[in-house]
Amino acid sequence: RGVGASCCLFDAVMLSLCLLPSWCSYSIAQFPTSRSNTLQHLAPTPSYLRRSGVIVALTEQEERVSKAMELTPAEALAESARSRGLALQLDDGTRKSHSMAENTAFVTGFFKGISTRPAFAQLVASLYFVYEAMESAFDKATDPSVKALDYPELRRVPALEDDMAYYFGVDWQSTVRPTAATKEYCDRIRSIAVDEPPLLVAHMYTRYLGDLFGGQMMGGMARSSLKLDDALGTRFYEFDEIPRAKPFIEQWYARLNDLELDAGAKQRIVDEANLVFAFNIKLFDELQGGKRAVLRTMWGLAKGAVVSRVGKIFRRS
Repeated sequence: RGVGASCCLFDAVMLSLCLLPSWCSYSIAQFPTSRSNTLQHLAPTPSYLRRSGVIVALTEQEERVSKAMELTPAEALAESARSRGLALQLDDGTRKSHSMAENTAFVTGFFKGISTRPAFAQLVASLYFVYEAMESAFDKATDPSVKALDYPELRRVPALEDDMAYYFGVDWQSTVRPTAATKEYCDRIRSIAVDEPPLLVAHMYTRYLGDLFGGQMMGGMARSSLKLDDALGTRFYEFDEIPRAKPFIEQWYARLNDLELDAGAKQRIVDEANLVFAFNIKLFDELQGGKRAVLRTMWGLAKGAVVSRVGKIFRRS
């Protein structure tokens, strides 16, 4: 049962961290498709998606999030900037390159991250150091590609500083240090900032857009799992200056396509985006938490969704 839940949760987790298309929200139930009359016996209120040989039931809230955040295949977006240029190349290049083993590692890693408060605090710390390296590099950059895509609304360091104080106290800057995987990730950012600045575009794409697409959902899952104080500990996932994510992302993609880069530079950016994916898996690998903690977290979230749904039904009756 845990393995099945992991498969259905994969795409939502990927959006938070690497912006892979074909997103679907996590499910609270699965039903084998071999039973032709399965749907006839299910309550009519949830919606259903067919996903990798199973029927996935979505609660009302999950369906709303799914519709709001779903990345339609690029070929269906004739008028979208995602249907052409570097935007299409990045979407396709990152979608096709990851093995199922990597996908599973990403899912397991995220749920390990929200299984305990210390694990999530470590994840927040790693993200702080990564974004500090990224945004320091953007501040110093003179490359036109980097400057064109560096929107102030996307900056995450101030929000992460709030989260760091929440988890580690006001003296966190003198007590928290990056882990080995985090240091490797940050070293890569600083290296390309000097040697090949256009590659920073790949870090913007994989981190900023992924966080913007999946942030609301991921922050909500963390708050629910860890029972955090209201409005504290997940500021990283909140983009206060971007009230509507989809139009903003479309604008970002359009500007991405306008960059004056040759074919070789574009392919190196795609390759770098895939490298960022690998770096994030390494961050997860360092987190503390076993399989039982991961499954307990997933079950808790699923149970919470069921309770919420039942409560709504009773309030309507």
